[in-house]
Formats: sequence, C-alpha cells, structure tokens
Amino acid sequence: MNRYKLTYKPLGSIAALIQWPKEIDKDILKNISLFRSKIQESMGEYVLETVPAYNSLTIFFDTGRIKYSTVVSDLKQIYESKDQKLLVTNKLWKIPVCYDDKFGLDLGLLAKAKKIKKEKIIALHSEAIYDVYFIGFLPGFLYLGGLPEALEYRRKDKPRMNINKGDVALAGNQTGIYPRESPGGWNIIGNSPLNFFNVEEFPPCFAVAGDKVKFVPVDKKEYEAIKKKVESGDYKIESEIYG
Repeated sequence: MNRYKLTYKPLGSIAALIQWPKEIDKDILKNISLFRSKIQESMGEYVLETVPAYNSLTIFFDTGRIKYSTVVSDLKQIYESKDQKLLVTNKLWKIPVCYDDKFGLDLGLLAKAKKIKKEKIIALHSEAIYDVYFIGFLPGFLYLGGLPEALEYRRKDKPRMNINKGDVALAGNQTGIYPRESPGGWNIIGNSPLNFFNVEEFPPCFAVAGDKVKFVPVDKKEYEAIKKKVESGDYKIESEIYG
C-alpha cells in the first residue's frame, strides 16, 4: 500500500491531517480508501471519525486516550505495512435521472458547444461509471470523477442563484448532484428525484468516498413515480457490491 510520500499535520488538537499529492487521481482515491479501512480496523478504539477528500484524510481521535505523536506514529506504521490482506469493497449506486428538457436546462448549450446531439450527451453521461471522490460543498453533494472527455466543459461565467434539489450537473472533468436548492455554477443536464442527504438517517448520505455511481435515464412518468415513492419512504436505491 505504501506508494505515496504522505505528509502528516495536526489539525488543531483533535485531529491529524494526512495529505497525498495534490491531484485528482483514481489510484490516489483507492489508496486513501484502503488506508482508511486499515485505520478503522487497527485503531478503531481510538479513532472517532475519518473524513476522506480528494487527496487527504482527516483522522479525529480521542485526545483523552491517545496523544497526537502516538497517532501519527501508528498511522505511519499502518501505511508502511506490507499487509495486503484487507479487501476493500465499495458499492455501485444506480441513480435515476430524468434528462428531459424540463430539467436539462443546459443540454442545448452543451450540444451546441460540443457539436453533438442532446441524445448523445445523455448516452455518454449515463453509460459511464463514476468514482465518488468527495462529499461537500453542501452536505450530500457528490463530487464524481470519470466524466467522459467528450463532455468536459467549463463552469458558467455567471452562476445561477437557484439550482433545484436533485439537479445533475457537470463542470470541468467532473459531474455532481445538488442535494438541495442552492446557488451553483455547474451546467445542468437533468434531475434526480432521490434524497441525497437526510439528517434523520444514518449515515445521512448513502454514498461514501470510494463508492461508484451510475446514472440510469428515466422518462418524466418514471421520474414522477419514483419521486412519489421517495416522498412516502417506499423507494430503495438500487445498489450492488463493486470490486
């Protein structure tokens, strides 16, 4: 597992920040996921929470039971271990999306800029399998890597002041889903009727960094049917073990 030169820094007095090279890379994501799993397995009684990001992992620990210096020493030992027995499995989440013009506000813009038909954009976007790199800037916002190169496009020069809950969008080489109404500068190509963050559930966001996502196109009728099931609590997101 020891493929990268990591840096370890204190984050206040309650956490350790581990940093990888500053790039968005699938191998770094896998390395973080494996390291995180090994930490949880080896230091579970001292570690309160682990928070992964694109190229970092924050470890919150019980300061009453262990010192920062000991935490870092243990982390380095775990990372440098040659033990590869731990198998990390992630889920592939299948997310229904309606790409109808009612929701795909920027499909026409992208089709014109890319000189391809809307149907091709939808096909490319829904055929790919995406990696969940990070969950932020809003609770439940999934930053997804793996966008087909043909769909890469810049952010809007002037962000919209109000993006609808569930809007599926892309910017640069990433795609994502807005979990609630908010301002946003990404290009909207569809909408999902699912809830991506619910404080009454544990965990409040069903996906974690390292998981996979595949978008499943649905028409307006299917969209409304799923939305009713979601609102009544009768809808279960389809998923399967991946890896």
